[in-house]
Amino acid sequence: MDISVVVPLYNEEESLPELYTWIERVMKANGFSFEIIFVNDGSTDHSWEVIENLKAQSDAVKGIKFRRNYGKSAALYCGFERAEGDVVITMDADLQDSPDEIPELYRMITQEKYDLISGWKQKRYDPLSKTIPTKLFNATARAVSGINNLHDFNCGLKAYKKDVIKNIEVYGEMHRYIPYLAKNAGFNRIGEKIVQHQARKFGKTKFGGLNRFFNGYLDLLSLWFLSKFGIKPMHIFGFLGSLMFIIGFIAVIIVGASKLYAVSHGLPYRLVTDSPYFYLSLTMMILGTQLFLAGFIGELIARNAPERNNYKIEKEF
Repeated sequence: MDISVVVPLYNEEESLPELYTWIERVMKANGFSFEIIFVNDGSTDHSWEVIENLKAQSDAVKGIKFRRNYGKSAALYCGFERAEGDVVITMDADLQDSPDEIPELYRMITQEKYDLISGWKQKRYDPLSKTIPTKLFNATARAVSGINNLHDFNCGLKAYKKDVIKNIEVYGEMHRYIPYLAKNAGFNRIGEKIVQHQARKFGKTKFGGLNRFFNGYLDLLSLWFLSKFGIKPMHIFGFLGSLMFIIGFIAVIIVGASKLYAVSHGLPYRLVTDSPYFYLSLTMMILGTQLFLAGFIGELIARNAPERNNYKIEKEF
């Protein structure tokens, strides 16, 4: 199969028939064999009924229905698991991503041998309250990830070589950082294509709110930490713990030695326990021990979380 199109969606019943017709038209015009995987992320409208009707029209349609809303990362994870195409395209269901971009994205993956192509909506139809924080966010993501040629990490329109989506794990809110996940998995041929951004035709955005930007920075910090120390937490916690313990231990020796010096030379002195430096040193030793133990425990579990991607699927075809 040439192409799998994975479409995560939440309450997009109005746009789905037009999106399907548009994708099908592009695929047939270019002679692609394809499948469209709609992942219904706990919609409360009639999105699933629309998907069932589309399935009755075409065997190319596949559907996954979550029992509740898990988020975009969960939808992509399940869609990637089931994708069979040599090239996998992801796009949002709101018609702001144009299926007309698919042939060129496919060509860049198959002929130019990119591992991943991320869309860049250079001209956007979003308000300033969304575009300005997005620019700041992407600048930070470029600096942390080292992927300097991407302008929009969070663009929903992306193309992947099949090996990429089968070797990365998208969880939590990590869909914003799929290029970073791919890089950490050893896929370094990451490119960008300017794509058309269309104004929303139905409803309103489902991913608004300032909290997504704060969560985005926290997720970026988590991903950076996991990429550096995810399988070797002892390297960071053990180092910091040992450093704090050693500094605290040396400080205690200095406090004790200063008292002994004063006693041996007949100078006035005070009890060690009367010195604030003694308690600061003791605190550093305790914190250092705790950090060391945290690193040791982290080394034992080493990110083993078997239930992390256990999503309840109500229906699937």
